[in-house]
Amino acid sequence: METRMIAVPSRTKEILDRYGLRAKKGFGQNFLVDPVIVTRCAEMSHPEGAVIEIGPGIGSLTEALAKNAQHVIAYEIDAGLIPVLQDTLAPYDNVEIILQDFLECDVADQVKRLKEEYGQVTVCANLPYYITTPVLFRIFSLGNDIPYITVMVQKEVGNRFAARPNDPDYGALSVQGQYLYNIRKLFTVPGRSFNPSPKVDSVIIQFERKQDADLTIDLDDFFTLIHALFKQRRKTIYNNLREYLKDADKAKQILEQAGIPEGCRAQELDVKQIRDLYEVLR
Repeated sequence: METRMIAVPSRTKEILDRYGLRAKKGFGQNFLVDPVIVTRCAEMSHPEGAVIEIGPGIGSLTEALAKNAQHVIAYEIDAGLIPVLQDTLAPYDNVEIILQDFLECDVADQVKRLKEEYGQVTVCANLPYYITTPVLFRIFSLGNDIPYITVMVQKEVGNRFAARPNDPDYGALSVQGQYLYNIRKLFTVPGRSFNPSPKVDSVIIQFERKQDADLTIDLDDFFTLIHALFKQRRKTIYNNLREYLKDADKAKQILEQAGIPEGCRAQELDVKQIRDLYEVLR
């Protein structure tokens, strides 16, 4: 019986050679070859109940999750990897592999089923860079049903989500994510932890859902305003708001009521100040 973890470099190479696999750039594939990283990631993801994984690859992180969770559902878009996963994850009877694009699945119904059976549902994944934001916002839309999201993302993206006011990386993503979640960076993953090695490092970030976030507002409308306020970073908040409202006098009035100086920039405002501005607009 094979005792080496899938993420051990020598085992990963054997699997890739056996199946004649190479990472597909179109799917943003990079295979994790660091057993310490996958173990830490899985253990820190709050895997007590069921875990949803997006893009399992050959099963490196999936295996670590299976050792910690009651049940793992892994969504894989590459049909060529299904027989590989069925082979590498054969020892684990708590893993369910689904050949489907996560962005097109009925994830709400899946989460409901998993909650009924396992109590808690979390997400843990090594996200392909090109779908990081749409996948996260799809999960965000599920509300409080997903209390924890633990994902490996490009370092630049992780920095943007975790940035604070006046940080160079602080922007629309920061405010949108932090309105709904407490966000923290767990640790950095160097490029050498992947096969093939990307030119940039990754970071594992964790989103913990805020139980007091007001979900009665129209989030799409609120997030549209956030994008508008950060549309041109060098412009003042007044100029960006004026362009959004198509009304200079109204923009001045709204800012005055919200207690925000016309000359400041969006990156100087915290989440509460932007939320207050939205309330005045409503």
